[in-house]
Amino acid sequence: MTAFTRWAFLATAIVFHLVYILSIFDIYFVSPVVSGMRLFGVERPPGVKAPADRLVLFVGDGLRADKAFQSFPEPYPKTDQDLTPRPLAPFLRSQVLEHGTFGVSHTRVPTESRPGHVALIAGLYEDVSAVATGWKLNPVHFDSVFNRSRHTWSWGSPDILPMFERGAVPGRVDAYTYAAELEDFSKEALHLDYWVFDHVKDFFAEAATNPALDKAVREDKVVFFLHLLGLDTAGHSYRPYSAEYLYNLKVVDQGVKEITELIDNFYGDARTAYVFTADHGMSDWGSHGDGHPDNTRTPLIAWGSGIASPQRYPDSIAPGHDEYSSDWGFDHVRRHDVDQADIAALMAYLIGAEYPANSVGELPLSYLSADGHEKAEASLVNAQGILEMYRVKEEKKKATQLRFRPYGPLSEESSTPDERVSSIRRLIDAGKYEEAVEETDALISLTLEGLRYLQTYDWLFLRTVVTIGYLGWIAYAVTTVIDMFVVTGSVAPARTLTGTIAFSSILAAVYASFIVSSSPLTYYAYALFPVVFWEEVYARRHSLVKGGKILFGDIRSAGSILTFLLHTVLYVAVIVSLAFGYIHREIFTGLFIMLALWPAAYGLSFLGAYPLLSLSWAISCLVMSIFTLLPAMKVEDAPLILSGGALMAIIGLAYLMFEDFVLSDFCWTARKDSRKSNRGIGRILTGIQIGLILLSMLVTRSSVASLQAKKGLPAGNQAVGWIVFVISFLMPLIHRLDSSNHYMQRLMVLFLTCAPTFVILTISYEGLFYVAFSITLLAWVRLEYSIHTFTAARASQNGHVAKEGEPATSGIRPLNLSDARVVLFFMVLLQSAFFSTGNIASVSSFSLESVSRLLPVFDPFSQGALLIVKLMIPFALISANLGVLNKRLGVAPSALFMLTMGLSDILTLYFFWVVKDEGSWLEIGSTISHFVIGSLLCVFVAALEGLSGFFISGLVVGDKAEATARPGEENGKARSLEPNGETSGKKPGGKNKSK
Repeated sequence: MTAFTRWAFLATAIVFHLVYILSIFDIYFVSPVVSGMRLFGVERPPGVKAPADRLVLFVGDGLRADKAFQSFPEPYPKTDQDLTPRPLAPFLRSQVLEHGTFGVSHTRVPTESRPGHVALIAGLYEDVSAVATGWKLNPVHFDSVFNRSRHTWSWGSPDILPMFERGAVPGRVDAYTYAAELEDFSKEALHLDYWVFDHVKDFFAEAATNPALDKAVREDKVVFFLHLLGLDTAGHSYRPYSAEYLYNLKVVDQGVKEITELIDNFYGDARTAYVFTADHGMSDWGSHGDGHPDNTRTPLIAWGSGIASPQRYPDSIAPGHDEYSSDWGFDHVRRHDVDQADIAALMAYLIGAEYPANSVGELPLSYLSADGHEKAEASLVNAQGILEMYRVKEEKKKATQLRFRPYGPLSEESSTPDERVSSIRRLIDAGKYEEAVEETDALISLTLEGLRYLQTYDWLFLRTVVTIGYLGWIAYAVTTVIDMFVVTGSVAPARTLTGTIAFSSILAAVYASFIVSSSPLTYYAYALFPVVFWEEVYARRHSLVKGGKILFGDIRSAGSILTFLLHTVLYVAVIVSLAFGYIHREIFTGLFIMLALWPAAYGLSFLGAYPLLSLSWAISCLVMSIFTLLPAMKVEDAPLILSGGALMAIIGLAYLMFEDFVLSDFCWTARKDSRKSNRGIGRILTGIQIGLILLSMLVTRSSVASLQAKKGLPAGNQAVGWIVFVISFLMPLIHRLDSSNHYMQRLMVLFLTCAPTFVILTISYEGLFYVAFSITLLAWVRLEYSIHTFTAARASQNGHVAKEGEPATSGIRPLNLSDARVVLFFMVLLQSAFFSTGNIASVSSFSLESVSRLLPVFDPFSQGALLIVKLMIPFALISANLGVLNKRLGVAPSALFMLTMGLSDILTLYFFWVVKDEGSWLEIGSTISHFVIGSLLCVFVAALEGLSGFFISGLVVGDKAEATARPGEENGKARSLEPNGETSGKKPGGKNKSK
């Protein structure tokens, strides 16, 4: 295999998988934003005002519904009475009980600030692709309540406000934001909310003396938006059950009370409507993002002009309550739950503005103080706005399809949208308001289903293409591996003119349909890959036939066939269990327990020849099985952090002390003729790496103490942390000055390189996992090599059992069926790197506590990059170990990596077909994230191959490594070990004698 072919395959793997990941966005996350719609608002006779002249929107970022309404002791008690639970938001509670309407607002995934605010203010559920392309600003200009207002003034975070300011009519939205540096996760966040409240007070104080501003704020259709980030910051730093979070709730409640009284006194006309809610909730572990109920349930309280008074049931439990709200003390007040996008429709109605153009929210009539006629009219206008969006989307889809199939329920002549609207209008004119509302609700539900039909119109086609593409890649990868590493290129590709014309015709026909349909460019890529892959498989069909005979030629007897089938079933079962492990981490516990018994499969003779190696493998597997039983959500634990760091340093020191012993390839008996290593430079550099570990432990301990004491991150700690972080990753380059090319030295350098980073970015037991994982990988490499030499010797039937220290066979050997087991083990270890310390399939598993020791100020991309670095460290270890194993087994470079890249997409294809588009948002979000992770695994493996090439470049294993690295050699010729650990050599005359 030429180097060009090798890297071309890896590049193809990366490009293919990155392109096919985009298929998820074309299938599930097509942007709902379209343009060209007419706008609809409730029309009123001249002189009749909207329910409110102005609206004040409070958003307590990251506030959970239960925390807002439950009772707690005082966060910082001073007397015994403070220990008695009480409501921490008395003002908001008073609005629920006496003045307004309340409920729970249910959000959708991803439960992040950006999509939450877009749903609240624009009424649309933004697709995940927009979240990825613009955290602060949306590249697609969407309509919003702010844009429909006469003027909006907003105060708060620079991460949220600008996207509504930039997307609105120029000059319509004013945004006052604090500096991004104030969003410091290492300190209490009360100052963020104080900043907002103080600036609002200053604003109205200026309006009292500024005639122009006073006139502007007294117009109708005015909106004031207060974004309160303190709760979210406190929850991330200290958890939502902490004193800091609960005290911040008290601050928010007091601030809302003061602003409400200020505005009521300023206007004095009781024409202000107030809405208090949150963009998302927060898990008990201080994270959010997925569809966990703690993240999707937020409070909604509305009061003031146009809002209905509480519906009380003094003698019974009011409708709407369940176990979730049983301890809120609101049992006698009706609870009205809404979807988050409904709030945008509510706000637009209250100020008399048109509904936002892309809003899919349904006006919550139970929140309105209007009569039946007003509610029926407002609901019908709401339905007309959603119908208009359906009409525009249908016209655009029809214009790009050869044979468009309209949505049945809205295309029948007797039930067209116009007919349905006219029917509802007749009911309103006849005074049948309740019936009109029921019919309108049915029409809205039907229209939303029609919008979903249009949104998912291309799903069947895309799913088919993607499936054929993944199957084509698997077939292409296996074919390439067989051609290069089994038949070793001895069979030339059989390309025919007929085959080329057939595949080209298929591609041309598909592309022609894309051109007519004005399909996105990504569709062309989706169709190109399967045609290219399957054409290549067809051209190499003779290699497949010959390779099959080579691999399965020895499987002829009934016993061998049965054994092969049992192994195949077990192989498939392990792959399937990996898929279920994405949901139930405990499955990896069972897998590691099974793997601990693996050496016993080779019989007592193998266990007797390698007792210590087999035992170390079993122990390391049993230790690894513990981690997936530990909680994925972790609390910062300094002793555990330091314990992991201490073990890393001890391993480094032990290596320095017994370096000659280790580099002798673990000869378990002392040697009288051992020599002192002359690797002076290497020992000095290793000592520096150990010092970096100790320094990282000191600075981490100091940083944790300072952050927990709410003193912030000292500048010195931050500087030292970054210095250690950067220098540690430069050490492998500096180690190039050392002439050692022994694989144990390379693996130890890598282990010590990543150790300081794992200390700094650890919050709990991750450091212990790092140590256990590294030991397991080393045991795996040595065990695979030992099994390889053991089975090779037994197959040769010469009576000699190759020992652990024996040199590998020189040259490159073809792949055989046993190498498929190596790939399977690699896949298990690769997946365990994902799930042993958390659940990477859930974005809520990530904690900002660790990265706050380097970046205390909120910066999602930089902090996310640090989390990815921490995540990738185990993969760097496993890539280096597989590279070493690749060399020790004598297979061609990239052979095992390439086989892994082919087989791993069995998981990807499984995840693709179990993606849910219905059900809870937790299920939908989880299945989509599983598919993305499965797709990225192949990209990881391809990237790891390049990383492995760097780690093992110049590395020598086998004869040369043994001769250069092992003490006790004679005349440059190494000696092997006998089962009892003694060396063997030949006396003159050819007879053996044990020493």
